Amino acid sequence: MANKLVSLNRKALHEYFIIEKYEAGMVLYGTEIKSIRKGSVQFKDAYIHFVNGEAFVKDMYIAGYELGNRFNHDETRERKLLLHKSEIQKLQKKSVLQGFTVIPLSMSLVNGRAKLEIALAQGKDLHDKRQSDKERDAKREIQKVMKQNR
Repeated sequence: MANKLVSLNRKALHEYFIIEKYEAGMVLYGTEIKSIRKGSVQFKDAYIHFVNGEAFVKDMYIAGYELGNRFNHDETRERKLLLHKSEIQKLQKKSVLQGFTVIPLSMSLVNGRAKLEIALAQGKDLHDKRQSDKERDAKREIQKVMKQNR
């Protein structure tokens, strides 16, 4: 079974410099994985926080499953991430001591299991965002000219 990208956090790439990436599993309910397979996931204000040596993703929205009736899940509940202890300690240490943020980047299905790609990130200043916008626009213009010259 191939990897299937379910959702991407485009805002994160605009708001943050990505330092390191990790892949984490999640503890999910049955109706949550069904909604994920349908692609009903949003990362709008989601972030990762640490409690007692465990990592949790907060404010990630997974839509309710329409056939789930009374067994449906809470859409924005905290979900535990499955990472190695050393990875959790490393991420927690860097987020507390060096002021980095840990954010979700994307969610994909790998062999039927939902995997969350998380990143250690540093916030961009306003001038950095403007610079990345200029670079993106310049690339877009180059692609447009190249397409016309064919």
